[in-house]
Amino acid sequence: MLKKEEQDMDKPNYDLSNFQNSFEKVKGRIHVLERSVPVEVQMEYFRASKRMRRTRDENNRASDEECEQWYAELCGTADTFLPLSIEERRQLLLQLANSRNPKAFKCLKQYVENDSDPATLDWAYLALMDIQIALESELSEEKQIYIATGLGGKGEKLRFYVLMVSKGRKPFEEYQRNIIEREFGYYFPKVDCEIEELHISVDYVELLLLMPIRSNIQQILTKIIIDCNEYGDFLSTVYTITNVEKFTQAEIEEVLERHENLETGD
Repeated sequence: MLKKEEQDMDKPNYDLSNFQNSFEKVKGRIHVLERSVPVEVQMEYFRASKRMRRTRDENNRASDEECEQWYAELCGTADTFLPLSIEERRQLLLQLANSRNPKAFKCLKQYVENDSDPATLDWAYLALMDIQIALESELSEEKQIYIATGLGGKGEKLRFYVLMVSKGRKPFEEYQRNIIEREFGYYFPKVDCEIEELHISVDYVELLLLMPIRSNIQQILTKIIIDCNEYGDFLSTVYTITNVEKFTQAEIEEVLERHENLETGD
């Protein structure tokens, strides 16, 4: 997990390097949750799932009929339907995920695709990934690896939020905005990165970016800043990156103020 990490492209960053190096020797099939789910929700789910696995009898797995009944109760279509609390619906999701039954996988996939219940949708996504990893582990000798981040990812790419600031907090001129759009649009696809969101404000840039798990993050972001600065040296060499969550406006203002203090020496 890469928390709010402020990086000067002219200086080595050991936390960022350690984050990148942690994937160098990873062998196996990597699973990245595509949905953005708060880290605390992920931890809560997997703790509950682990507790349930401890009490499960491996030799007495849930039948297709049991999975269908749990799914009907979850969706409110069971013959003996009673309104369920959020905790009860979460429990049913855990039962489906820990059934290790392909029927349960299909039920969970349908539940997620239907956007059935916003209150438990995060848990439903986690339950779907949970059972997918378990079933693939049984069918394949390849090690299954789950990577958890707050912003999620896609395929074998992780999602990052990047905040870049104008040099001296000077407002971007129109040609500088055009340079940012052009250079970002040209360079990132070349290194297999996908821009999901690009917002150019008065004196800062917000970027939501999908980057290959084993890519050199620092090298990529340093290169794009250098490329843009060839046309007038207008981007600060210090940027902030995280894969936990997007910044609020208050957090952005805090970063901007810190940048200003660094440049003025206050």
